[in-house]
Amino acid sequence: MRAVLTWRDKAEQCIYDLAFKPDGTQLILAAGNRLLVYDTSDGTLLQPLKGHKDTVYCVAYAKDGKRFASGSADKSVIIWTSKLEGILKYTHNDSIQCVSYNPVTHQLASCSSNDFGLWSPEQKSVSKHKSSSKITCCSWTNDGQYLALGMFNGIISIRNKNGEEKVKIERPGGSLSPIWSICWNPSREEHNDILAVADWGQKLSFYQLSGKQIGRDRSLNFDPCCISYFTKGEYILLGGSDKQVSLFTKDGVRLGTVGEQNSWVWTCKVKPDSNYVVVGCQDGTISFYQLIFSTVHGLYKDRYAYRDSMTDVIVQHLITEQKVRIKCKELVKKIAIYKNRLAIQLPEKILIYELYSDDSSDMHYRVKEKIVKKFECNLLVVCADHIILCQEKRLQCLSFSGVKEREWQMESLIRYIKVIGGPPGREGLLVGLKNGQILKIFVDNLFAIVLLKQATAVRCLDMSASRNKLAVVDENDTCLVYDIHTKELLFQEPNANSVAWNTQCEDMLCFSGGGYLNIKASTFPVHQQKLQGFVVGYNGSKIFCLHVFSMSAVEVPQAFTRVQDLRYLELINSIEERKKRGETNNDLFLADVFSYQGKFHEAAKLYKRSGHENLALDMYTDLRMFEYAKDFLGSGDPKETKMLITKQADWARNINEPKAAVEMYISAGEHVKAIEISGDHGWVDMLIDIARKLDKAEREPLLMCAHYFKKLDNPGYAAETYLKIGDLKSLVQLHVETQRWDEAFALGEKHPEFKDDIYVPYAQWLAENDRFEEAQKAFHKAGRQEEAVRVLEQLTHNAVVESRFNDAAYYYWMLSMQCLNIAQDPAQKDVMLSKFHHFQHLAELYHGYHAIHRYTEEPFSFHLPETLFNISRFLLHSLTKDTPLGISKVKTLFTLAKQSKALGAYKLARHAYNKLQGLRIPTRFQKSIELGSLTIRSKPFHDSEELVPLCYRCSTNNPLLNNLGNVCINCRQPFVFSASSYEVLHLVEFYLEEGITDEEAVSLIDLEAPRHKRENKWQEITSNNSQTLRLDETMDSMGDDDPFTAKLSFEMFHSEDYELLVLQHTCCPYCRRRIDDPSP
Repeated sequence: MRAVLTWRDKAEQCIYDLAFKPDGTQLILAAGNRLLVYDTSDGTLLQPLKGHKDTVYCVAYAKDGKRFASGSADKSVIIWTSKLEGILKYTHNDSIQCVSYNPVTHQLASCSSNDFGLWSPEQKSVSKHKSSSKITCCSWTNDGQYLALGMFNGIISIRNKNGEEKVKIERPGGSLSPIWSICWNPSREEHNDILAVADWGQKLSFYQLSGKQIGRDRSLNFDPCCISYFTKGEYILLGGSDKQVSLFTKDGVRLGTVGEQNSWVWTCKVKPDSNYVVVGCQDGTISFYQLIFSTVHGLYKDRYAYRDSMTDVIVQHLITEQKVRIKCKELVKKIAIYKNRLAIQLPEKILIYELYSDDSSDMHYRVKEKIVKKFECNLLVVCADHIILCQEKRLQCLSFSGVKEREWQMESLIRYIKVIGGPPGREGLLVGLKNGQILKIFVDNLFAIVLLKQATAVRCLDMSASRNKLAVVDENDTCLVYDIHTKELLFQEPNANSVAWNTQCEDMLCFSGGGYLNIKASTFPVHQQKLQGFVVGYNGSKIFCLHVFSMSAVEVPQAFTRVQDLRYLELINSIEERKKRGETNNDLFLADVFSYQGKFHEAAKLYKRSGHENLALDMYTDLRMFEYAKDFLGSGDPKETKMLITKQADWARNINEPKAAVEMYISAGEHVKAIEISGDHGWVDMLIDIARKLDKAEREPLLMCAHYFKKLDNPGYAAETYLKIGDLKSLVQLHVETQRWDEAFALGEKHPEFKDDIYVPYAQWLAENDRFEEAQKAFHKAGRQEEAVRVLEQLTHNAVVESRFNDAAYYYWMLSMQCLNIAQDPAQKDVMLSKFHHFQHLAELYHGYHAIHRYTEEPFSFHLPETLFNISRFLLHSLTKDTPLGISKVKTLFTLAKQSKALGAYKLARHAYNKLQGLRIPTRFQKSIELGSLTIRSKPFHDSEELVPLCYRCSTNNPLLNNLGNVCINCRQPFVFSASSYEVLHLVEFYLEEGITDEEAVSLIDLEAPRHKRENKWQEITSNNSQTLRLDETMDSMGDDDPFTAKLSFEMFHSEDYELLVLQHTCCPYCRRRIDDPSP
């Protein structure tokens, strides 16, 4: 229900009362000391009437429309004619509070503060009767026999036509709850007269004529000033201190607001026999509204549910015409019906009903579930186990317990929604949008299927019984019919407002519009007949039409009542067309007729006689009469028998008998289909039998078996199948996919051509599992040098970022080795050698910086001061250009300064502290450096001579801080450092003599030194009559298996340091090659 303002006006004074002329053309208002007469059609003020000297409190029109009366604070009552002329005036002893005309005898009752009078045109005088309290309101019963008076002391007095009191009703509130407005129900259909009472105890009550109360008091939460019924008594209007007019049912259930005002509402009435309401307010506002009651209903096949009296639901069986009423006692907002389900939305809950039985004619509903929750929705749909709420662009699917299971968001506003059936819990919904999109949604699926998209907005739509065709009515009133699969527009018809397919016949639909019902069958022309309303359903021979609020069933003309006739007509039409094309075989025509009539054996004989045995077989197979087909075929062509078995298997598959279908397919030789069904159902045993029986030449079915073995997690059987057909590549791929690396490596050893297919995925798998070093080796083994280098580069970068500088040195050393391997290619030799030297340099830097980092970050030092002193000098001399990522000059200089001071190199320490002053120093080093800078000034300005490095080529003492770097300042000989203590080693560069080639020099260097046996270690020497024993210390004390004699890296160590480090780490401290690794 919604209220639409028709017109509004403003008077200067308060509007205390109003009355309609019985024909509804005029409106009389009491405003100030005048009466205002309005034209109800447009709100024009026709004439003000002056006759009273004080405020007019009440006005009433006689039922015959000949006269009306007004009562005023001037104690007078004036009788006016319909021509707006005053004809009579009489007075009371006090101000007039209310007036009312008897609806039958036209007797006027006028009530003042202390009495009431009864006057009729036949009487010469007014008969007056005293009252015990101020009378505030009065009302006649619809038969004119009794007058009810509402009083200020909370009493209701019911009088007869002579003014004699018959019933006295005392309200519990007494004088604290003055009766302010009363009204008898005008309906003649009610068995009893019912009086509606509104008091200032903020209660609404109902009474019978006998004085017995009906039901309980209804709390209003405001002071009511006026109450009135609709003409037929179905609704009540109530206004007052809440500054609005509310609509109630005749039983007192609030339905909604008619119109909100800016001040108290003193009077409100309904225009006779209409849905127009007028409201008069304290501030003089007159508002005229039209109430629009929307149709709330639902239809599914032959059951139609609709709202009645706003709070009831009537379910009508359109075939049997049975009806059942469900009283909800609240405003019914939405209704949905589907099969044996009925959903009713009330303001604060949704009720779900179900039928008592599965009987198609059963009309007894019971409550199945209650969802006690307030929902705002435009459309409501119910399914077997769910309700669907439509909210603008959104659809929500809720279980009957109120739990939201899923939600769909549309691109545009939803204009139409319909359930198109389906299994319980998996129903399909047809949805039409404003942007022209039409979708199909399954309630158990989150994804909507777009059926088609048209240019115009959807107004109504329906799907044919076989789900092959879609009929749409758009916003231009055009009915369009599409083929769902091809999206082709089959035909369109104008002047349509709704459309429905026949639920029993695929090719019949009807649509309404322009005052006509249109029926279209197949490709035949449209049949028209006059009809008012909308088509909402088409079932068999009945078309269901909704006109205003009533549903009716229209019988389809005889030509369409039998669905079979349409098919017969098409058959006759087809035979005629074939005759026109020159076909003359009457046996064939007669066979078609027999098959249509269900005489299949006769049809088969005629097909055979006409030489069309294939048509007989097609007929039997289409009808699933396979036994008859076999009998008809006899011991004929084996190909035909195979075809028949295949068709029978297809049928078994379609009716969900997969095991039988598999056996039939195998016997028919259709292995691919048998494998497909077995695989889809997960029958591994069946697949094994098929795979082992198949010949290895039948690659396609065997490959399909292997595919399903893999899918069903049976790699062993898949491997067996691949071996059977000799598909080694697929076997390798299988091992890789299932991560059976040992089998893959064994296969790779036997077939080197698959090495790349094995090691590359293996390396990728290792990398994914954070085993990067192994991954790098696997890439290298697979010959993928670029990937191997890329993995190493990433590893080095990560190690530097994570401050694992020892690892970074190792990875850079590995990178240099990779470059050295690649340099064997002449095309890349120069570039790779350059990279080799660069990576070797970085490896040396990070290897040294590892000690510096540990010294500055960890609480305990693992190196001697001399070692840290040498390392920091080595790094500073090496960092002449760019500083690599992660290496800190601050930490290096800080270490150098502290160790120089500790070892007596004060000049160098002072230089280091001075250098630090120009760098950005971390907060945690700030105090230590400032203190060191101050204390170093107290030391002598020279370095200890013991620390000065010596060049072992030219014997020159070099400064501790060398601007040339790690070379001699005199002879430019590069220093060779120990990779553990970073002392300068006693190694000198030499040049080969003429005649010795580089190759000979390398081979001489690689030769092992001659070894002597232990027993020859002591030698006996005799000379000059004396004998002496001499210990020969030139012998090598290392055994052949000594691990320290192996050439492990390009770095140099003191032998004692190296042996200790190898024992600690069980590998080379630089290249990490294990001591038990025999490879060179």
